[in-house]
Amino acid sequence: MWFNVKADLTYDFAGPAETMLLLEAARTPDQAVHSESLVITPEVPIARLDDSVTGERRAVFLAEGRCRIVYDAVVEVLARDANLRSAAAVSVRDLPAETVRYLMGSRYCPSDRFERFVDRQFGGLQGGDKVQAILDWIGAHFDYEIGVSDALTTAMDTFVDRAGVCRDFAHLTIALCRAADIPARAVSAYAWKLRPADLHAVAEVYVGGRWRLVDATCKAPIDGLVRVATGRDAADIAFMTIFGKAELAAQAFSIRRVRPPAGG
Repeated sequence: MWFNVKADLTYDFAGPAETMLLLEAARTPDQAVHSESLVITPEVPIARLDDSVTGERRAVFLAEGRCRIVYDAVVEVLARDANLRSAAAVSVRDLPAETVRYLMGSRYCPSDRFERFVDRQFGGLQGGDKVQAILDWIGAHFDYEIGVSDALTTAMDTFVDRAGVCRDFAHLTIALCRAADIPARAVSAYAWKLRPADLHAVAEVYVGGRWRLVDATCKAPIDGLVRVATGRDAADIAFMTIFGKAELAAQAFSIRRVRPPAGG
């Protein structure tokens, strides 16, 4: 499927501040960026810190005063198999080296705190079946509710509160999967059919010999996710990091399905 994604952000900077953007669609095997533009007003020099391994796109610039950032792209999302049932567990010794870091606890996903719970609740399951059971359990016991959490909320906080937003659902999914010795990581994405439109946080798990995207909120189809960034948790996938102070003036995200060009 083809999508047009847009981000339109306006911030007021109290003084000169280096700013790093992680807004652009990643160039990965499961999606292709066919056209894009990034416009910053007033115009400033942009340094690129793109990652050739992950396909993530980072732009760094010096902002001051009122600054408007507009990103617009056409992206093709290739076929994705979201089926978890019967996807085999992978022993630690057989994991690709780059997945091992996603077995460990992180700032927002203290997975070691969940090991006893996961063993009792899901101990009889393996691989994709265990991941699906975790997703089903979260869906049955947690409410999607704005205002319950903030930027400091961890997976343990969400586990206690039994409510949160997409970031919180993703963190809890990641923590529970890591506690089950399943590599899991956070992904930010433009999400088709998400209402209201926003950058969406989901999880990605390594079972059956490959990474598979999962969304415990069930608010957007997996094949409608345009990946932006991947990391251990929200600390790695923030769409903007400001090395200074700024206030949000306006913000809008959108994603809509479009027809591929003739012959596309």
